[in-house]
Amino acid sequence: MEHLENLKNLLEEGKNVFVTGGAGVGKSFLLRALIASCEIEGKKIAKLASTGMAASLISGQTLHSFFSLGICNHSFDLERVGKINIDKKLSNLLKKIDIIIIDEISMVSSGVMDMIRLRLLQAESTAQVIISGDFLQLPPVIRDSDKNRFAYDNPEILIQRVYGFAFDSEAWQRFDFINYNLSDVKRSSDEEFINILDKVRHGIKDDEVLEYIHSLMRPMPSDMQNHTLLFGKNASVDRHNIKELAQLDGEVYSFDTSVEKYEKNVKDKEIERFMSDSRLPRSLELKINAPILFMRNSWNYFNGEKGIIVRINEEENFIHVMKDDGKLVRVEKERYSKKQWKEKFIEGKKQEIEVSKFDLFQYPLSLAYAITIHKSQGMSLLDLVINLDEIFAPSQFYVGLSRAISPHRLTLLPTKRPLQSFIFASNSAIDFYNKK
Repeated sequence: MEHLENLKNLLEEGKNVFVTGGAGVGKSFLLRALIASCEIEGKKIAKLASTGMAASLISGQTLHSFFSLGICNHSFDLERVGKINIDKKLSNLLKKIDIIIIDEISMVSSGVMDMIRLRLLQAESTAQVIISGDFLQLPPVIRDSDKNRFAYDNPEILIQRVYGFAFDSEAWQRFDFINYNLSDVKRSSDEEFINILDKVRHGIKDDEVLEYIHSLMRPMPSDMQNHTLLFGKNASVDRHNIKELAQLDGEVYSFDTSVEKYEKNVKDKEIERFMSDSRLPRSLELKINAPILFMRNSWNYFNGEKGIIVRINEEENFIHVMKDDGKLVRVEKERYSKKQWKEKFIEGKKQEIEVSKFDLFQYPLSLAYAITIHKSQGMSLLDLVINLDEIFAPSQFYVGLSRAISPHRLTLLPTKRPLQSFIFASNSAIDFYNKK
């Protein structure tokens, strides 16, 4: 694969790399291929992301967990809570890591980026840094505590004045990233739709865009059993999934998320936080004939692929799903691991290896009636319906719209808000790409 070879050549040259491009160009696929190739070569790789959900898709850890940042968002927070100094264990680990990979960089704030560089400097680490993402998609995650603390109603203002994108940080300049841009859209083959998506990505709302978006607006389909409705809020998703599942005949099967601990000091609060960050339900409720979305990648299904439950075997713990492509697959519970690095003796030598602190086990499935825009990132969806009334953040509309494989199977629900109000991207992100 040409892109993989190019990335590996840049690594051999000692470069730090920023892999970017719009939705559906294959950033995550390339990242996973790079990880697999480098691990085969015996390189030690830290696989990281800003959220548990994003980290789980690359079998990695969150940035805050790996770099021992607690709940801090800025270096002055580290000082305030007594975490400014690096501990010896993390310092030793960072000296042995060859490559640090960070996915979904758009959700990493400038403060977190600076803390990452601080930790690498403290450890005198020589690790190369590969980051991936699109700053014209979802912005840094804003904690509820900071929304109240800084009292900004406008998320764009809060991001700019308090958080800042990763590229706003001093660390970004110091890392001196080589930009590697992917531009070939693989999710959709509709050229007109691809052109509109590119304009929406850049916040352009000319007559062509507005007329096209207006043409996608139509009433809610009478039968929503085969459609996926995108919302901006978790509560709306939960209500819709519960309502649609109740209308489907048959027995409800409940599958609790189980836990296996490998350390005695693991607290319930840590498990609950990891479960929440990874978007895992305490209990997954399904029925025969219920439509589902796969929430992970595997050899026989991929993240965002859709199917129908056709058989549930509780005794042997597997579910048969008929995918939309007509293939029947057997689905077993997946392992969701809270990772950590530990020193182990392997063949008489002390080595740092990645191990699980605890594991959660659950089927990698979600009801396909509804999903949040945030949770849909990275997915390719057919028969898509978008609720526009819950669009509130920069680029959120673009992320939702770009999940669609075909505009002919996409519905935008009518709204009283003007169309222009949905099409906006962060001005600083637009300026960043214009200067590249």
